[in-house]
Amino acid sequence: MLARITTTLLSAIALTGALLTLGPPAEAAVPDTIPLTITNNSGRGDALYVYDLGTLLTTGQQGWADANGSFHAWPAGGTPPTPAPDASIPGPAAGRSTTIRIPRFSGRIYFSYGQKLVFKLTTGGLVQPAVQNPSDPNHDILFNWSEYTLNDSGLWLNSTQVDMFSAPYAVGVQRADGTTVSTGHLKEGGYNGVFTALRGQSGGWANLIQTRSDGTVLRALSPLYGVETGALPANVMDDYVNHVWQKYATATLTVAPFADQPGTRYYGRVSGDVLNFTDASGAVVTGFQKPDASSVFGCHKLLDAPNDAVRGPISRTLCAGFNRSTLLVDPDQPDTTTADFYQDAVTNHYARAIHAQTADGKAYAFAFDDVGQQESLVQDGSPREAYLTLDPLG
Repeated sequence: MLARITTTLLSAIALTGALLTLGPPAEAAVPDTIPLTITNNSGRGDALYVYDLGTLLTTGQQGWADANGSFHAWPAGGTPPTPAPDASIPGPAAGRSTTIRIPRFSGRIYFSYGQKLVFKLTTGGLVQPAVQNPSDPNHDILFNWSEYTLNDSGLWLNSTQVDMFSAPYAVGVQRADGTTVSTGHLKEGGYNGVFTALRGQSGGWANLIQTRSDGTVLRALSPLYGVETGALPANVMDDYVNHVWQKYATATLTVAPFADQPGTRYYGRVSGDVLNFTDASGAVVTGFQKPDASSVFGCHKLLDAPNDAVRGPISRTLCAGFNRSTLLVDPDQPDTTTADFYQDAVTNHYARAIHAQTADGKAYAFAFDDVGQQESLVQDGSPREAYLTLDPLG
């Protein structure tokens, strides 16, 4: 499962890297560290632990940062994995705030309630928690994480549900002009609302929910992990995919993957079992075999998205269309009309439930949820301060 977690993290980092090229130039030099204020509005009385783990951009080393933003490289790991040094930072008590400093990283800010997380090191680096595995030592711990990149071009900080939906939080940034933007807050009752929606959805979606032996609801796994663990049937998306293939055997699917390049278009038609895309000259530029549910929910395998100028952008657009079930209602993609999203009976009901319960409608419920700017992301070229606000579990 380590490979899957690593792939997910690298996909998020690669996506962030793509965003970096589109960001505005920094108004002033970005400092080596910036303050991150963590506010505990969870209402929980148990201890809170915070971790800042990632890759140091100047050297490519993996490690962690302490509360002052100082970097510490991980020591060598082993086989079997060896315990990692304790990188935890004491978090604020309920109703309080704590400010730490975060360095130039691409990585994750973890937080856990009641127990410290268990991290181990292999010869290949850090073993991330893999709660889809019942034997993972972090399986019964209530925790979550945010992802961020801080570099010369500024800060990108998001709330993510790509791997799981769990302890709620919002992210924010104070810009150079003193204004603050935030995203990720749930509606009142939204945390329980997500679990209620999954329980009410037929077809195995309730099986994504993991509960501790004391009755505490810990999280809902992403549908990708649901398929991989057997919680969701492997054919859960087949009906929709089959209808897409039938439709575009006689119709054309037009993909314009770049919002700033509307003239760049690719034209898809199904031939046999392959959805081929041609450019304006009629030359075939790439093709996709009929994807299974794992490929759809993970935006990988048969919907692989390399960091190139053609296949990757087309694949990201298709991935969004499959997860939001817009490919049958709109032959021009991406469809950015939110009223069209998740309307088919066969769709990513996990993503549907999460977006329905966020205060601003934004979330990172699958890998390319940023298509059409539906992602829960804050960004600034000259950040003064970042924020992580832990919300009630209700």
